[in-house]
Amino acid sequence: MKMNDQKFMQRAIELSAKNIKNGGGPFGAVIVKDGKIISEGVNRVTADNDPTAHAEISAIRQAAKKLHTFDLSGCTIYTSCEPCPMCLSAIYWAHLDKIYFGNTKTDAKNIGFDDSFIYDELERKPGDRKIAMQRLLPEEAIHVFEEWMNKEDKVIY
Repeated sequence: MKMNDQKFMQRAIELSAKNIKNGGGPFGAVIVKDGKIISEGVNRVTADNDPTAHAEISAIRQAAKKLHTFDLSGCTIYTSCEPCPMCLSAIYWAHLDKIYFGNTKTDAKNIGFDDSFIYDELERKPGDRKIAMQRLLPEEAIHVFEEWMNKEDKVIY
């Protein structure tokens, strides 16, 4: 690990600590490209009444906006805690190159942020999940996918 990696991780941890004082959760994240911080995010779930306002998601949104791209290849994320399933998925969708994290998902579970039920739910068939799921109008929905497949100027992501 390079000295800069430690510096960027320290910034993510500092953001998480400051966020507690600002009414948010104990999570912070920074995204770095070419050795420079291009975005920062903190957890604002309860402060903003937004269940998706996790530090990593906020940092990804800000980085994408700043770089004018949905593809964050070449970027690294430093986050104060191992990403939850939603954030990990977003990191993959954004094509970030690497994740550094401080606390583990077990550490988060120990202070009341337990995501294990989501991992368990993902292993179940849709009909067996706690939130009812039912397929509806697949014959109609598939036409939109067919239109997408035939679109010549689509942007693949």
